[in-house]
Amino acid sequence: MKEIVVISGKGGTGKTSVTAALWALAAAELDTPPVIADCDVDASNLHLLLTPCIEQREDFFAGEKATIDPLRCERCGRCARVCHFEAIAPRPDGIFEIDPIACEGCGACLQVCPAAAIAMTPSKAGECFVSRTRFGAFFHARLGIAEENSGKLVSHVRRQARAQALRQSAQLLLVDGPPGIGCPVIAAISGAQLLLVVAEPTLSGIHDTRRALELARHFSIPAKVCINKCDINPELARQLRDFCARENIEVSAQISYDDVFLHAMRHGLSVPEYAPQSAAARQIKSLWQNLFPTPASTPQKKLP
Repeated sequence: MKEIVVISGKGGTGKTSVTAALWALAAAELDTPPVIADCDVDASNLHLLLTPCIEQREDFFAGEKATIDPLRCERCGRCARVCHFEAIAPRPDGIFEIDPIACEGCGACLQVCPAAAIAMTPSKAGECFVSRTRFGAFFHARLGIAEENSGKLVSHVRRQARAQALRQSAQLLLVDGPPGIGCPVIAAISGAQLLLVVAEPTLSGIHDTRRALELARHFSIPAKVCINKCDINPELARQLRDFCARENIEVSAQISYDDVFLHAMRHGLSVPEYAPQSAAARQIKSLWQNLFPTPASTPQKKLP
């Protein structure tokens, strides 16, 4: 099984649209259905292009939050004084209560409460889903409101997807990773066979692509670059290609700016499904063949 993780140095490069297009091509050309995971749990939107049917749903717990037993609270206020996050305040009757949104789960209030009225309880950080799509199994998640994404939820989604891919002897596990270089990205790329960095020819895009490639080099993961919207600034696209050449990074494809991405998104489809003869679809097809070359004799299936 080959695991390809699609990331980007910044948001808005078209990473998710490229991922959906690659999955459509993979489903059409591989002998076994590929498995996909949306590990961009902070802003998951791959489901908009896949119209998944949710088959399993589970709560995901990470960390703890403090709670106060009102029957045991002595109204001393020590917990509120020690809380650096201003998460504890008295009610009109003098009993103290904790705001679960503001609580960071540090446990300081637990240590100072003389009445043992405070307890730490597991905190629901989000939800995980196993879905069925027209292309196969889809693993995704939704991070809870105001919950911090430390990478634990990303690791959980990816671990489930990998287990399913192994069970069905899939040839490909495709992961839509988070943008940036933080903990969620590290959780998404660890142990992958290949990273595809989707870049755009803007100043911020070039800067953040460099950081993403430095991260790949740090973890010794092979990386390739796809320059999306390559014609919006030809000079910066050239600078990006020159940088990749100096760093011995392969530019696997250059995709032109095309309104077909927007039209496909409105219809809930990937570009190869919506407009298979478009320039963008042909360029993505070239990218797929670069990432996952298949024998010329292998018959191609039609997209759903």
